[in-house]
Amino acid sequence: MFMVAASLFIADKAHGADFVEGVDFVQVSGIPESNSPVVREFFSYNCSHCYRQDPIFEETVELLGDKVVFERTPIGAGRPSWILSQEAYYLAQKFNMTRQVHGNIFQRIHEKEGPFTRADQLKRFFVQQGVDENDIESAMKSADFKLAISNYDTQAQLAGIRGVPSLLVNGRYLIKSKTRTPEELAELVAYLSTLD
Repeated sequence: MFMVAASLFIADKAHGADFVEGVDFVQVSGIPESNSPVVREFFSYNCSHCYRQDPIFEETVELLGDKVVFERTPIGAGRPSWILSQEAYYLAQKFNMTRQVHGNIFQRIHEKEGPFTRADQLKRFFVQQGVDENDIESAMKSADFKLAISNYDTQAQLAGIRGVPSLLVNGRYLIKSKTRTPEELAELVAYLSTLD
């Protein structure tokens, strides 16, 4: 596994020639990233494409190892149920349980109860995951909560996100949508992460 991940980061001119700007990726005005190299997934738990792509992205991240930081930004798109999903992501991050609940949220929405439509459903979900209800209510009333949701929307706007799932590398290179294997996607991310 390490050899595969390491080999992905050997980017020479012949390798770079395999990827074409405008075909495989586009440059956007983008967002400043505190970490580099970084790949950021813009997604919604409500999006069926995101649900289907999630295992591919997870495998891609595993192939890349610790050479690239992986971040997520949930999209609200002004839709109430999508905004509740943004809030779910925030709570998962706040309580340091993203790895534990990420797949559970997707499953809840796409295989079980459907999207969150009310805040009490969201609270109940996190109580079932072991979080104290008072802690959830405090988190959802905090200034940090409002700031995080606003920041998610700002990141999506600055990155020019028009659909999800979308991947942005180093805050500047938006991968064009097309079907790729985890290996192909990891190779493209590795290449883009080396660009200035």
